[in-house]
Amino acid sequence: MASAEELSIREELTPPFEVREPLGNLTPFVFCSPHSGRIYPQSFLDQSRLDAMALRRSEDCYVDELFIRAASRGATLLSARFPRAYIDANREPYELDPELFVEPLPDWANARSVRVAGGLGTIARIVSDGEEIYDGPLALSDALLRVELLHKPFHAVLRSLLDRAQRNFGYAILIDCHSMPSAHMAHAGVQRPDFVIGDRFGTSCDLRLTKLIRSIMTELGYEAQLNRPYAGGYITEHYGRPLRGVHAVQLEINRGLYMDERTLEKTPRFPSLERDLLLFAKQLFTEAPTLLERRSAAE
Repeated sequence: MASAEELSIREELTPPFEVREPLGNLTPFVFCSPHSGRIYPQSFLDQSRLDAMALRRSEDCYVDELFIRAASRGATLLSARFPRAYIDANREPYELDPELFVEPLPDWANARSVRVAGGLGTIARIVSDGEEIYDGPLALSDALLRVELLHKPFHAVLRSLLDRAQRNFGYAILIDCHSMPSAHMAHAGVQRPDFVIGDRFGTSCDLRLTKLIRSIMTELGYEAQLNRPYAGGYITEHYGRPLRGVHAVQLEINRGLYMDERTLEKTPRFPSLERDLLLFAKQLFTEAPTLLERRSAAE
Protein backbone atom coordinates (compact mmCIF):
# COMPACT_ATOMS: atom_id res chain seq x y z
CA MET A 1 0.00 0.00 0.00
CA ALA A 2 1.39 3.41 -1.01
CA SER A 3 2.42 5.76 1.80
CA ALA A 4 1.00 9.27 2.21
CA GLU A 5 4.35 10.59 0.93
CA GLU A 6 4.20 8.54 -2.26
CA LEU A 7 0.56 9.42 -2.93
CA SER A 8 1.31 13.09 -2.41
CA ILE A 9 4.27 12.99 -4.82
CA ARG A 10 2.40 11.06 -7.50
CA GLU A 11 -0.70 13.23 -7.31
CA GLU A 12 0.95 16.65 -7.00
CA LEU A 13 4.38 16.30 -8.62
CA THR A 14 3.81 14.20 -11.72
CA PRO A 15 5.76 15.06 -13.78
CA PRO A 16 8.47 16.33 -11.40
CA PHE A 17 9.95 18.70 -13.99
CA GLU A 18 9.09 20.73 -17.05
CA VAL A 19 11.03 20.68 -20.31
CA ARG A 20 10.65 23.60 -22.71
CA GLU A 21 12.16 23.15 -26.15
CA PRO A 22 13.33 26.17 -28.17
CA LEU A 23 11.04 27.82 -30.70
CA GLY A 24 13.65 27.63 -33.46
CA ASN A 25 16.67 25.45 -34.14
CA LEU A 26 18.49 23.70 -31.35
CA THR A 27 21.86 24.94 -30.16
CA PRO A 28 24.43 23.13 -27.96
CA PHE A 29 22.92 24.89 -24.91
CA VAL A 30 20.86 23.40 -22.08
CA PHE A 31 19.49 25.76 -19.41
CA CYS A 32 18.59 24.25 -16.04
CA SER A 33 16.64 25.70 -13.10
CA PRO A 34 16.70 23.17 -10.25
CA HIS A 35 15.56 25.49 -7.43
CA SER A 36 12.57 27.39 -8.87
CA GLY A 37 9.99 24.66 -8.15
CA ARG A 38 7.00 25.93 -6.20
CA ILE A 39 4.60 22.99 -5.77
CA TYR A 40 4.62 22.01 -2.09
CA PRO A 41 3.13 18.54 -1.47
CA GLN A 42 0.54 18.48 1.28
CA SER A 43 2.39 15.68 3.07
CA PHE A 44 5.44 17.97 3.28
CA LEU A 45 3.42 20.91 4.59
CA ASP A 46 1.93 18.63 7.23
CA GLN A 47 5.43 17.60 8.39
CA SER A 48 6.83 21.13 8.50
CA ARG A 49 6.78 23.51 11.44
CA LEU A 50 7.00 26.44 9.00
CA ASP A 51 4.31 28.12 6.95
CA ALA A 52 4.38 28.21 3.15
CA MET A 53 5.93 31.70 2.99
CA ALA A 54 8.83 30.69 5.24
CA LEU A 55 9.45 27.56 3.14
CA ARG A 56 9.44 29.62 -0.06
CA ARG A 57 12.45 31.63 1.12
CA SER A 58 14.62 28.73 -0.05
CA GLU A 59 13.28 29.02 -3.60
CA ASP A 60 15.10 30.63 -6.49
CA CYS A 61 11.84 32.47 -7.09
CA TYR A 62 10.90 33.03 -10.75
CA VAL A 63 14.30 32.05 -12.14
CA ASP A 64 12.67 29.67 -14.60
CA GLU A 65 10.38 32.49 -15.77
CA LEU A 66 13.31 34.88 -16.19
CA PHE A 67 14.97 32.47 -18.61
CA ILE A 68 11.99 31.27 -20.66
CA ARG A 69 12.36 33.90 -23.41
CA ALA A 70 16.15 33.63 -23.41
CA ALA A 71 16.15 29.85 -23.70
CA SER A 72 13.46 29.87 -26.38
CA ARG A 73 16.00 31.33 -28.83
CA GLY A 74 17.95 28.09 -28.96
CA ALA A 75 18.28 26.27 -25.66
CA THR A 76 16.22 23.60 -23.97
CA LEU A 77 15.10 24.73 -20.50
CA LEU A 78 14.69 22.10 -17.77
CA SER A 79 13.03 23.33 -14.57
CA ALA A 80 12.08 21.44 -11.43
CA ARG A 81 8.46 21.58 -10.26
CA PHE A 82 9.35 20.31 -6.76
CA PRO A 83 10.73 22.87 -4.27
CA ARG A 84 14.27 22.92 -3.02
CA ALA A 85 13.11 22.72 0.61
CA TYR A 86 11.50 19.36 -0.21
CA ILE A 87 14.41 17.82 -2.12
CA ASP A 88 17.42 19.54 -3.63
CA ALA A 89 18.39 18.50 -7.16
CA ASN A 90 21.67 20.42 -6.82
CA ARG A 91 22.99 17.84 -4.37
CA GLU A 92 24.21 14.28 -4.65
CA PRO A 93 21.26 11.89 -4.51
CA TYR A 94 22.17 10.63 -1.03
CA GLU A 95 23.80 13.63 0.67
CA LEU A 96 21.79 12.99 3.83
CA ASP A 97 21.79 14.55 7.29
CA PRO A 98 21.82 11.94 10.11
CA GLU A 99 20.11 14.43 12.44
CA LEU A 100 16.97 14.32 10.29
CA PHE A 101 16.08 10.64 10.47
CA VAL A 102 14.70 8.13 12.94
CA GLU A 103 16.91 5.32 11.64
CA PRO A 104 20.69 5.33 11.19
CA LEU A 105 21.80 6.12 7.65
CA PRO A 106 23.16 3.37 5.38
CA ASP A 107 26.93 3.26 4.87
CA TRP A 108 26.62 4.48 1.27
CA ALA A 109 25.01 7.79 2.25
CA ASN A 110 27.25 10.86 2.25
CA ALA A 111 26.63 12.25 5.74
CA ARG A 112 29.85 14.25 6.03
CA SER A 113 29.71 16.86 3.29
CA VAL A 114 30.00 20.56 4.04
CA ARG A 115 26.46 21.03 2.75
CA VAL A 116 25.06 18.41 5.11
CA ALA A 117 26.94 20.04 8.01
CA GLY A 118 25.22 23.31 7.13
CA GLY A 119 21.77 21.70 7.17
CA LEU A 120 21.38 21.88 3.40
CA GLY A 121 21.80 18.34 2.16
CA THR A 122 19.64 16.54 -0.40
CA ILE A 123 16.80 16.71 2.12
CA ALA A 124 17.33 20.08 3.77
CA ARG A 125 17.06 20.40 7.54
CA ILE A 126 16.76 24.20 7.43
CA VAL A 127 15.52 26.87 5.06
CA SER A 128 17.95 29.44 3.73
CA ASP A 129 17.63 31.80 6.70
CA GLY A 130 18.47 29.03 9.17
CA GLU A 131 15.03 28.03 10.50
CA GLU A 132 14.42 24.33 11.14
CA ILE A 133 11.92 22.86 8.66
CA TYR A 134 10.54 19.82 10.47
CA ASP A 135 8.65 19.24 13.71
CA GLY A 136 10.37 15.93 14.29
CA PRO A 137 12.54 13.26 12.67
CA LEU A 138 11.64 11.74 9.30
CA ALA A 139 11.41 8.15 8.16
CA LEU A 140 14.39 7.30 5.98
CA SER A 141 11.99 5.61 3.54
CA ASP A 142 10.35 8.99 2.84
CA ALA A 143 13.70 10.52 1.87
CA LEU A 144 14.60 7.58 -0.37
CA LEU A 145 11.20 7.86 -2.03
CA ARG A 146 11.81 11.52 -2.86
CA VAL A 147 15.15 10.59 -4.39
CA GLU A 148 13.64 7.82 -6.54
CA LEU A 149 10.56 9.73 -7.72
CA LEU A 150 11.98 13.26 -8.07
CA HIS A 151 15.76 13.61 -7.92
CA LYS A 152 16.70 10.67 -10.15
CA PRO A 153 14.16 11.42 -12.93
CA PHE A 154 15.26 15.06 -13.01
CA HIS A 155 18.89 14.09 -13.49
CA ALA A 156 18.06 11.38 -16.00
CA VAL A 157 16.41 14.01 -18.20
CA LEU A 158 19.25 16.50 -17.70
CA ARG A 159 21.78 13.84 -18.68
CA SER A 160 19.76 12.93 -21.79
CA LEU A 161 19.52 16.58 -22.89
CA LEU A 162 23.27 17.05 -22.56
CA ASP A 163 23.90 13.77 -24.41
CA ARG A 164 21.61 14.93 -27.23
CA ALA A 165 23.42 18.25 -27.53
CA GLN A 166 26.78 16.51 -27.60
CA ARG A 167 25.63 14.06 -30.27
CA ASN A 168 24.29 16.87 -32.45
CA PHE A 169 27.13 19.38 -32.03
CA GLY A 170 30.13 17.51 -30.66
CA TYR A 171 29.89 19.38 -27.35
CA ALA A 172 27.27 20.63 -24.87
CA ILE A 173 27.00 23.79 -22.77
CA LEU A 174 25.00 23.72 -19.52
CA ILE A 175 23.90 26.98 -17.89
CA ASP A 176 22.70 26.17 -14.37
CA CYS A 177 20.41 29.05 -13.34
CA HIS A 178 20.03 30.24 -9.75
CA SER A 179 19.36 33.31 -7.62
CA MET A 180 21.07 34.67 -4.50
CA PRO A 181 20.15 37.07 -1.70
CA SER A 182 21.12 40.65 -2.50
CA ALA A 183 23.11 41.04 0.71
CA HIS A 184 25.63 38.79 2.39
CA MET A 185 23.90 37.09 5.36
CA ALA A 186 27.05 36.95 7.48
CA HIS A 187 27.97 40.58 6.82
CA ALA A 188 24.94 42.83 7.12
CA GLY A 189 24.79 45.54 4.50
CA VAL A 190 27.47 44.03 2.24
CA GLN A 191 25.84 43.95 -1.18
CA ARG A 192 26.52 41.17 -3.64
CA PRO A 193 27.25 41.70 -7.34
CA ASP A 194 24.49 41.48 -9.94
CA PHE A 195 25.69 38.10 -11.19
CA VAL A 196 28.09 35.44 -9.95
CA ILE A 197 29.46 33.10 -12.60
CA GLY A 198 30.68 29.79 -11.20
CA ASP A 199 32.88 27.38 -13.12
CA ARG A 200 34.41 25.50 -10.18
CA PHE A 201 37.51 27.69 -10.50
CA GLY A 202 38.07 26.78 -14.13
CA THR A 203 37.46 23.03 -13.87
CA SER A 204 33.87 22.74 -15.17
CA CYS A 205 34.07 24.94 -18.27
CA ASP A 206 36.48 26.22 -20.91
CA LEU A 207 37.89 29.45 -19.46
CA ARG A 208 37.23 31.27 -22.73
CA LEU A 209 33.53 30.54 -22.41
CA THR A 210 33.47 31.73 -18.78
CA LYS A 211 35.17 34.96 -19.83
CA LEU A 212 32.72 35.41 -22.70
CA ILE A 213 29.76 35.10 -20.32
CA ARG A 214 31.29 37.68 -18.00
CA SER A 215 32.09 40.00 -20.90
CA ILE A 216 28.51 39.92 -22.21
CA MET A 217 27.12 40.65 -18.75
CA THR A 218 29.52 43.56 -18.33
CA GLU A 219 28.58 44.98 -21.73
CA LEU A 220 24.93 44.90 -20.65
CA GLY A 221 25.84 47.07 -17.66
CA TYR A 222 25.93 44.47 -14.89
CA GLU A 223 28.59 43.69 -12.31
CA ALA A 224 29.62 40.08 -12.78
CA GLN A 225 31.96 38.25 -10.42
CA LEU A 226 33.66 34.88 -10.86
CA ASN A 227 33.33 31.99 -8.39
CA ARG A 228 32.87 34.04 -5.21
CA PRO A 229 30.82 33.45 -3.19
CA TYR A 230 29.38 30.68 -5.43
CA ALA A 231 31.70 28.50 -7.51
CA GLY A 232 28.99 26.03 -8.53
CA GLY A 233 27.22 23.17 -6.81
CA TYR A 234 26.70 19.50 -7.54
CA ILE A 235 25.22 20.03 -11.01
CA THR A 236 28.12 22.16 -12.22
CA GLU A 237 30.70 19.88 -10.65
CA HIS A 238 29.06 16.63 -11.75
CA TYR A 239 28.33 17.48 -15.38
CA GLY A 240 31.12 19.91 -16.23
CA ARG A 241 33.75 17.93 -18.12
CA PRO A 242 35.31 20.38 -20.58
CA LEU A 243 37.98 17.94 -21.71
CA ARG A 244 35.15 15.60 -22.76
CA GLY A 245 33.19 18.37 -24.46
CA VAL A 246 30.64 19.18 -21.75
CA HIS A 247 30.92 22.70 -20.32
CA ALA A 248 28.93 23.69 -17.21
CA VAL A 249 28.52 27.12 -15.65
CA GLN A 250 26.42 28.16 -12.66
CA LEU A 251 24.81 31.57 -13.04
CA GLU A 252 23.59 33.27 -9.84
CA ILE A 253 21.32 36.31 -10.18
CA ASN A 254 21.01 38.93 -7.45
CA ARG A 255 17.37 38.80 -6.29
CA GLY A 256 17.37 42.53 -5.72
CA LEU A 257 17.41 42.96 -9.51
CA TYR A 258 13.90 41.60 -9.97
CA MET A 259 11.99 40.81 -6.77
CA ASP A 260 11.09 42.05 -3.30
CA GLU A 261 12.96 39.67 -1.01
CA ARG A 262 10.58 40.28 1.89
CA THR A 263 7.26 39.69 0.09
CA LEU A 264 8.68 37.45 -2.68
CA GLU A 265 6.80 39.51 -5.27
CA LYS A 266 8.21 40.55 -8.63
CA THR A 267 9.24 44.20 -8.87
CA PRO A 268 8.80 46.52 -11.89
CA ARG A 269 12.42 45.70 -12.83
CA PHE A 270 11.54 42.10 -13.69
CA PRO A 271 10.70 42.75 -17.40
CA SER A 272 13.90 44.75 -17.88
CA LEU A 273 16.06 41.93 -16.52
CA GLU A 274 14.13 39.41 -18.61
CA ARG A 275 14.88 41.47 -21.76
CA ASP A 276 18.56 41.72 -20.84
CA LEU A 277 18.78 37.96 -20.35
CA LEU A 278 17.28 37.57 -23.82
CA LEU A 279 20.01 39.83 -25.22
CA PHE A 280 22.58 37.88 -23.23
CA ALA A 281 21.35 34.59 -24.69
CA LYS A 282 21.28 35.85 -28.27
CA GLN A 283 24.90 36.98 -28.06
CA LEU A 284 26.00 33.87 -26.20
CA PHE A 285 24.32 31.53 -28.71
CA THR A 286 26.04 33.38 -31.55
CA GLU A 287 29.55 33.71 -30.15
CA ALA A 288 30.10 30.62 -27.98
CA PRO A 289 29.92 28.00 -30.77
CA THR A 290 32.43 29.96 -32.86
CA LEU A 291 34.77 30.21 -29.90
CA LEU A 292 34.62 26.51 -29.01
CA GLU A 293 34.73 25.25 -32.58
CA ARG A 294 37.75 27.43 -33.30
CA ARG A 295 39.52 25.97 -30.30
CA SER A 296 38.65 22.40 -31.33
CA ALA A 297 40.03 23.02 -34.81
CA ALA A 298 43.28 24.39 -33.33
CA GLU A 299 43.71 21.31 -31.16
